[in-house]
Amino acid sequence: MKRYRLAAVFLAAAFLFSGCAQESDSAGSRNGGEESTDVSGTEESDDMADAVSDTSEQQMNENEMITEGSLPDELAQIPGEYYSESEYPGTLVELEYDTYESMTYEQQDQVLHKRAIVYLPYDYSEDNQYNVFYLMHGGWSDETTYLGAPDRPAEFKNMLDNAMADGKIRPMIVVCPTYNNESEDDSADYSLALQLTENYHNELVNDLIPAVEGTYSTYAEDTTPEGLEASRDHRAFCGFSMGSVATWRTFQYCLDYLRYFMPSSGNLTSDGEHMASLVRDSGHEWDDFFIFAASGTEDFAYSSFKRQIEAMADVSDGTFRYADNEREGNLYFLEQEGGVHSGEYAQEYFYNGMC
Repeated sequence: MKRYRLAAVFLAAAFLFSGCAQESDSAGSRNGGEESTDVSGTEESDDMADAVSDTSEQQMNENEMITEGSLPDELAQIPGEYYSESEYPGTLVELEYDTYESMTYEQQDQVLHKRAIVYLPYDYSEDNQYNVFYLMHGGWSDETTYLGAPDRPAEFKNMLDNAMADGKIRPMIVVCPTYNNESEDDSADYSLALQLTENYHNELVNDLIPAVEGTYSTYAEDTTPEGLEASRDHRAFCGFSMGSVATWRTFQYCLDYLRYFMPSSGNLTSDGEHMASLVRDSGHEWDDFFIFAASGTEDFAYSSFKRQIEAMADVSDGTFRYADNEREGNLYFLEQEGGVHSGEYAQEYFYNGMC
C-alpha cells in the first residue's frame, strides 16, 4: 500500500517538454511494423514548514522552466549506443491485476486476469514521486512488444536506461499494457481491435491505473477517481498505429485523468469539429491538455493521420491551438522525412515524446 507523503502536487509538471537534442547517430535495430487505421465516427514544526517551503519553491521553479520550454522543430534520432546495455539499468517487473471482459465490462460478469510490463527507473525509491508514461502496443502485438519481459528485456529497455542516465529523459515509470481481451491474438483481428481500443478506457481508469499507481510511488496520493484527477498532470498515454487509435480513444474518454497524449501514425477521424466537441463536452479548456503527434512521410498512415491533425488545428473556436510549447498551445505535430510504418520509427517517436 502506498504511504502518504507531505508533498504538494503542483500543476504543469510537464515532462514532455525538456526536449531532445538532435542526434546524428542512426538508431539501432528495432521491432517490425504494424497496421494503419482510419476510423470516423488529477501542525508541522517551523523547521518542517521551512523544508516543505524550500522544496515547494524549487519544484515550482523547475516546473516554470519545463513549461516554458519548447519542443524541437524536428525529430531527434535515437543514438545507436543507447541500444546497448547501460551501467545504470532500470528494472522490469510484471504487474498482475484483475479486470473484466471488454464487451460486457459494465456487467462485470467475466473476470480477466491480466498483466502489464512496468519499467522502474534506476535507483527507483519510494521516497520519490514519478511521472507515469502509459505506452500501448499496436496490431499483432502485446504488452511485451516494446519493453520485453523481466527475463528477456527488449532493446527499448536499454534505450530508456541510457537516455535517463544521460539526462535526456527524466526518470519515470513506463507501463506497457495490452488491449488484448480474451486472447493474446486479439490485436491481430483488425475489426476486433478497433472495438477493444474504444472500450479500453474502462480497464485503464478503473483497473490498470489504480493497480500501477497504488503499487508504485507516483503523484497520485490515492487511487480514488478524485486522487487520479488531482494527479493528471503527471500522466501520459502514448501509442503507435492501433496504439495511436487507443491514444485518441483515451483522449476521448479520459481527459479527467490524463493531461498528455502522444498518438503516432494512426488516426481516429478527419472531423476536427468532432474532436473539439469531445473537449467541450468534457468540460476541459484548451490549456488542460497537450497532444504531441508524429508520423513519417512514407508511412501509409501518414496522409490520414496528418489530415486529422490539420482538421483539429483548423477548428475556429480555439479548442486546439497549434504551438511547440504548452504556454501557447496544445497541439504539435512532427514529421520524419522518409519514415515508414515500422517499429523503428515508432520508437523514435516515443523517445522524442519521453524527452
